[in-house]
Amino acid sequence: MLEADLTPLALELAAWGASPEELSWLDEPPAAPYRQATELLRQLGALDAAGAITQHGRHMASLGLHPRLAHMLLRAVPLGLSRAACRLAALLEERDLFRGQAAANDSDLRIRLSLVMAAREEDSQRSVVTHGADVDRFALQRLLQVSGQWERQLHKMAADIQSSSGTARDKADDWLSFCGLLVSMAYPDRIAQRRSDGRYLLSSGRGAAFRNRQLLSEEPFLAIAEVDDEGTEGRILLAAPLPEEYVYEYYRDQMEESAHADWDEQTGTVRVRRRLFLGAILLQDKPDPNPTAERITEALLGAVAEQIDKLLPWNAKSRQLQARVEFLRRLDTSWPELSDEALANHVHEWLAPYVVGMRKRSQLESLSMYTILENLIGWNRMQELQSEAPTHLLVPSGSKIPIQYEGPQAPFVSVRLQEVFGMMETPRIAYGRVPITLHLLSPASRPVK
Repeated sequence: MLEADLTPLALELAAWGASPEELSWLDEPPAAPYRQATELLRQLGALDAAGAITQHGRHMASLGLHPRLAHMLLRAVPLGLSRAACRLAALLEERDLFRGQAAANDSDLRIRLSLVMAAREEDSQRSVVTHGADVDRFALQRLLQVSGQWERQLHKMAADIQSSSGTARDKADDWLSFCGLLVSMAYPDRIAQRRSDGRYLLSSGRGAAFRNRQLLSEEPFLAIAEVDDEGTEGRILLAAPLPEEYVYEYYRDQMEESAHADWDEQTGTVRVRRRLFLGAILLQDKPDPNPTAERITEALLGAVAEQIDKLLPWNAKSRQLQARVEFLRRLDTSWPELSDEALANHVHEWLAPYVVGMRKRSQLESLSMYTILENLIGWNRMQELQSEAPTHLLVPSGSKIPIQYEGPQAPFVSVRLQEVFGMMETPRIAYGRVPITLHLLSPASRPVK
């Protein structure tokens, strides 16, 4: 129970109208795997959003095989692919027909399905060699028996299935090209897209790869029937090609479209793209012709938050204003916090009104950071700031010397010695609490030693 696939159990309990909590167990089904099982059943259409069994789910339960394969058989009927689906299901339930190294060297399910579709009862009574490999005749005999039983069951259910699934589309003569589609119906979470490096990304988000290079390795999309999940990346054991047009035709209702906006550093603008996903697989990524202003603004603000010192048009005047407020805030926390970190954390609150309609770096350069900071500080506090953290110090010579508010010795001024003659005491600011350090210079503006 602790390691078993709980999907069949979840379907059986749903058919009874019961939940695990209502029953007594020697080992209770683990909660997380049981949730995964019910999510898979919802994906297969066996359960509705509330977790109740559907008519399709009852048909699946009546077939008596794994819900994945039962779903595949039922979906094959309106496609006219019942026989191919039954033999494929038997292939996946029984041991591999190929013996030894042949099974490891070629993972293509179409080869095996071609053999089974062409097989007759007498073929299972003698040794068969195909694709350069011995075929297990006992496995072939068993496979033909069980697939025949399922085919007869489907025939009895056909009228009911057809009425709920629409008109049959006869593809019986083209079953080979539909092998991957049938596999995907059983394993929708294992639809896989080829990456640039030859590995595959499954719709579930997991990675997988072939152990050795083979014809299937070049397929853009696969439906994977069996994968070895040991290690960080799965090894593909059995799969079939899945034509891309079938992905769009049969899985459109499971796709999710989203618009994604981000900052393009190279062009200095917000780029908005529409992306289409099937699970974790990115199917389309193209420019959004009609992006919303809100999405553009959100992306622009996000870029500013990450590069607030580079994207905004700071100058010496605005940086000094920021430093003056930060200086007073160290003495009195009622002053607003205007550090780069604080501004970045709250960029949506103070910058958004100024950047509506903008999307480029050149448009950001039109902003006045001094004016924006002034508005953040407020008129009354700006008057207080001029008094308690002024921009300049008036010295006895009549000169106004800029006060520096950054650095370990801040606040300080650099002033020529002769300009402070007559200054009787050290000037103080910040409500008289902080002295201004004087860096005295010679008439040639060199530090006096």
